[in-house]
Amino acid sequence: MPPSRKKRSLTIARHRTSVTVEEPFWDALGEIARAEGKSVAAIVGEIDRRRSATDREAVSLSAAIRLYVLERTKRRGL
Repeated sequence: MPPSRKKRSLTIARHRTSVTVEEPFWDALGEIARAEGKSVAAIVGEIDRRRSATDREAVSLSAAIRLYVLERTKRRGL
């Protein structure tokens, strides 16, 4: 059975948005945020700005979150 996805709403750049990501990615994002002393919304805002700096249409915010978590996990050598 595939991991469950849950829709979450948060405020980034002073606007409300929703993302749907699998629980393991959301949990890992929370761990990253805690390790950096930031909120999940702050991390997602950074991901969104980075995505905006390139081609916003190429990757959804949910996909960008997954890619960010994967990149961070690979950097830690897991």
